[in-house]
Amino acid sequence: MCAESSMRETYGKTLVELGRENKDIVVLDADLSLSTQTFMFAKEFPQRFFDCGIAEQNMMGIAAGLAASGKTAFVSTFAVFASSRCFDQVRWSIAQPRRNVKIVATHAGVTVGEDGASHQAIEDLSLMCALPGFTVICPADAIETAYAVWSAAANPGPYYIRLPRLKSTLIYDEDYQFVKDKAMVMRDGKDATIIATGLMVERALRAADELAKEDINVCVLNMHTIKPLDSKAVIKAARDTGAIVTVEEHVRQGGLGSRVAQIVAEYAPVPMAIIAIRDAYCSSGKPEELLEQQGLTSANIIEKTRALVQKKPKSRR
Repeated sequence: MCAESSMRETYGKTLVELGRENKDIVVLDADLSLSTQTFMFAKEFPQRFFDCGIAEQNMMGIAAGLAASGKTAFVSTFAVFASSRCFDQVRWSIAQPRRNVKIVATHAGVTVGEDGASHQAIEDLSLMCALPGFTVICPADAIETAYAVWSAAANPGPYYIRLPRLKSTLIYDEDYQFVKDKAMVMRDGKDATIIATGLMVERALRAADELAKEDINVCVLNMHTIKPLDSKAVIKAARDTGAIVTVEEHVRQGGLGSRVAQIVAEYAPVPMAIIAIRDAYCSSGKPEELLEQQGLTSANIIEKTRALVQKKPKSRR
């Protein structure tokens, strides 16, 4: 893991590829096409691109109308606007009639950095997972992003795909095969399982490397699809390793950790730790400083995992 690539740039390039193959693909943006990278599609297919201006709620309604007429509508803006500002329109116009609208939101989490709390989408996963019929995906790198976007285009119904502002380390090779509702086993282990999503997957892998030096061997799962969650993988991890740590760039309530905990509590109770954004909005700052402030680091993953392994019954250590 060394090269870095931009998930949102990959999204823009993938849209162009999709547009060449499918004339029913349309793209909508809210005056942020340079940031979301949808400008690439606009340049090649100007008749199928709609800049709705700073009117995100209206944009969702237009997307729903285009989908109702047989189009596959990709809608993009910053995650904080796509989820919270537009929630009513998404609920009524997209979720309830199950329109074929793919919301691909960029600049998610605290890693928007200096833009501050007003632009930090830290509740978006819980909001979108609450909507019946939605598929919610949080890719771990640019390669997975491309596959997720292709999958969204190929499968009917509403999607929410969450992308960061930052470039990220590539953790997959080009031959990676994406399956939307199947967690990816990144590393096998017997002492605990770290389940991570998005930018936190790379940090979980780094933590696993360091823990191995202490003879603590952990399984690492990339839970790229938050909904529907791969419950079978969660149950297997709990039963095989006896301890689970979840890591996400999102608040604890309603995100990855909450959804995993529901499954663990019902089917395979084991010690758990949830590493997530604390119950407070963050200040402005550099992305790595904000991640450090929130404990979203390999060092904290190591500490929480080590402590959790010690909580396991002696027969399971």
